[in-house]
Amino acid sequence: MRSEIDEETVERAPSRAAAEATESAAAIPAPMAAAFVAPTTESATSDAIAPAADTTANEETATADQAVAVIPVPKKPSPRKKRTLRVARPAPSADAPRVLAIEGLVKRFGPNTAVDGISLDVRAGSFFGLVGPNGAGKTTTLSMVTGLLRPDAGTVRIHNIDAWDNPRAAKRATGVLPDRLRLFDRLTGAQLLYYSGVLRGLDNRTVRERSADLIAAFGLDDAVDRLVADYSAGMTKKIALACAMIHSPRLLVLDEPFESVDPVSAANLTDILERYVAGGGTVVLSSHGMDLIERVCDSAAIIVGGRVLAAGTLDEVRAGQTLEDRFVELAGGRKAAEGMEWLHSFSD
Repeated sequence: MRSEIDEETVERAPSRAAAEATESAAAIPAPMAAAFVAPTTESATSDAIAPAADTTANEETATADQAVAVIPVPKKPSPRKKRTLRVARPAPSADAPRVLAIEGLVKRFGPNTAVDGISLDVRAGSFFGLVGPNGAGKTTTLSMVTGLLRPDAGTVRIHNIDAWDNPRAAKRATGVLPDRLRLFDRLTGAQLLYYSGVLRGLDNRTVRERSADLIAAFGLDDAVDRLVADYSAGMTKKIALACAMIHSPRLLVLDEPFESVDPVSAANLTDILERYVAGGGTVVLSSHGMDLIERVCDSAAIIVGGRVLAAGTLDEVRAGQTLEDRFVELAGGRKAAEGMEWLHSFSD
């Protein structure tokens, strides 16, 4: 009886060992499973009498299989290359008189607050740039500065003249190039310039002399006898800027003056504005072109959500970065474009 039990145990032992080995192999990851195949009775016997060299080879094979299963650690994205800072233009001294003083300016449209307590000081002889994302309140602020939009709160003073208590005197000292400008486009360019000069109180001779200078400076010689309605977007912007400058104002307020203007004309306009500033004039302009602001402006303000987040000289606003990097940092930072895998599966 005992011998029968022993024989049955001996016969079942290999099958039990194989089952246990199979269960252990199932718990091992697939790439490593090949190194741990359950041995049969015959293979177990042969392994027991195999030379030591075979055991070493099996260990090397298992090690190689394990190495294949290693998942590489993802590399961290390399940091953005630091760009060289453009040397800023010298800003007027703090003792220079204030040409434009904005205090606590507020404008609401229903439940939305477009401008939320903006305060700025612009000194005489300054080339001042306003930058901000779309919907930040730049155009709304400039519209209130120039008398095109009445503020809900706050004050605007131009050469110490309250722009809303004495609008006629304030507008006499201001030249304006508004956004989405509307001109008397059924006039020719020459007629529009003449009308603008007379409207500002200039005499006939002065208007004609200044018109000729502006036409030559802006390269409008071939267009002055055509209707403004037939002008391209860039030419319309140039004739509008000429109208804003014809009465030689102390302050120029320009909303996106270089939009739709070709590079050659933009360079010419920049030269004209730089000579105007060098002669004692003051320019306040808004633009999305960070390179333009860094190239021509000596002071700047970054507006986000209707509030000024940084203002001062260009170096103070940049804080050791490029203006673009500083702007992106204050406006919320760069956002990684995730998803949209469908964009890489082209329709054709």
